[in-house]
Amino acid sequence: MEYRQLGSSGLRVPALSFGTGTFGGTGPLFGAWGQSDAVEARRLIDICLDAGVTLLDTADVYSDGNAEQILGEAIRGRRDAVLISTKTGLPSGNGPQDWGTSRARLIRAVDASLQRLGTDHIDLLQLHAFDASTPVEELMGTLDQLIAAGKIRYAGVSNYPGWQLMKAQAVADRHGWQRLVAHQVYYSLIGRAYEADLMPLGVDQGIGALVWSPLGWGRLTGRIGRDRPIPDGSRLHDTEQFAPPVDKDYLYRVIDALEAVAAETDKSVPQVALNWLLRRPTVSSVIIGARNEEQLRQNLGAVGWSLTPAQVAVLDAASDVLPPYPYTPYRQQEGFARLNPPLV
Repeated sequence: MEYRQLGSSGLRVPALSFGTGTFGGTGPLFGAWGQSDAVEARRLIDICLDAGVTLLDTADVYSDGNAEQILGEAIRGRRDAVLISTKTGLPSGNGPQDWGTSRARLIRAVDASLQRLGTDHIDLLQLHAFDASTPVEELMGTLDQLIAAGKIRYAGVSNYPGWQLMKAQAVADRHGWQRLVAHQVYYSLIGRAYEADLMPLGVDQGIGALVWSPLGWGRLTGRIGRDRPIPDGSRLHDTEQFAPPVDKDYLYRVIDALEAVAAETDKSVPQVALNWLLRRPTVSSVIIGARNEEQLRQNLGAVGWSLTPAQVAVLDAASDVLPPYPYTPYRQQEGFARLNPPLV
């Protein structure tokens, strides 16, 4: 396993990390993702650790906290062998204090996560979404206090607008508080919007990307194709309504390219899709998930080899889309493009 710095921090993380959204699944979304109990979770984590996958990602809203609870049981007795990343901020109840990132909510949410996880610290706490109701000074000051108290080691965000992320960094610098070091983002061969604004911000500010849903919400598993509709038993039948949308013609164009490269490399479609992501700027770790041991071992095969530049070019061309304004002219007009050469 390759290990990388998480952004500009001193924390080293594996190129692949493991997501626990399949643990203890309940409800219309997480119930469709998976329902691993503590015994199965421990077996999956055994496989991860054998492969060097030491970063385990979860969230307090995954199955109403059940995923954190099961993760805590699965790592009991080997806490020092893993890094725990969790998220908070999304609604966990119907009360006025059950959502957001206020000082009161953050402190209470962190304490609750620590209890469910059975640990005294969280290695990386990420704000699951931007909360417009909490002043940024209150937010960043609270994160700094949590780090000083030893309850969390590093802080990051997830699904954040670029201007709010930059504002948070500026406030941290102004007060001498700890900066954000990670951004958990949706990024895949069929979802490249991250590259337009958030990737350059990550390069400039030393913010490492942790990629969620790297297989495009299960669309790049190799089971779907131009002549292969969503198969019976696929979670997409139940969860596609929650997924980032994608045009069908565009999806099939990317899958065609993936299948061609997979045939050249003797690798699977998901392994090729994951390997492509591992080459991208700012990507510190790609979060893989699995409902069973077979899926996990398949995804672990994405490391230990590299696509050729020619193969990357095929995938780049098939998945390329024109970014929205104000980035459009930087692609279409020579004068604009000269001012800002692409990162990739």
